[in-house]
Amino acid sequence: MAMPASIPVGNPAVAEPEWFAVYTNSRHENAVSQKLRRLEIETFLPVYRAVRNWRNGCRKTLEFPLFSNYLFVRIGRGERGRVLQMPGVVALVGSGAQPVPISDSEIETLREATRERQCEPHPYLTVGQRVRIHQGPMRGLVGILVRKKSAQQIVLNLDAIMQGVAIHIDTSEVEPLPASLS
Repeated sequence: MAMPASIPVGNPAVAEPEWFAVYTNSRHENAVSQKLRRLEIETFLPVYRAVRNWRNGCRKTLEFPLFSNYLFVRIGRGERGRVLQMPGVVALVGSGAQPVPISDSEIETLREATRERQCEPHPYLTVGQRVRIHQGPMRGLVGILVRKKSAQQIVLNLDAIMQGVAIHIDTSEVEPLPASLS
């Protein structure tokens, strides 16, 4: 007797892993990231370097989280509890009780920007001229152009966590975004 061919049915409880922003207690980003990695949970903690001057005249370059109180994790639905139980974790960022995923392309763009450019924290902006990068490794990114100490920067906003990052860039690499696209 021939058996009917089985039709593979996906398990709805096992979803593809997605990126989520994790909100942590103050100054716990690095410790939480390390603990999650020990549990084999993929994390991304973007950092920037800053020179600090001590009272005794010493200068030291230190690394700080690019987004205070935030890091990113790539998890499936079943792993949310493991992340939320971690000491130092306050919540997964979302709308109401539902965490909101962040696209792979946004995370990859942020990774590339922190690798390729000098980045630093910047306040989240809601006004300003929107521009598109038209050349270089970040071609196609859209942000807000600002000036700081006569150097040009583009501010990329991550809407999911209401944070911004300023990337140093030459104005020849950007073009104004038409009003209809902003």
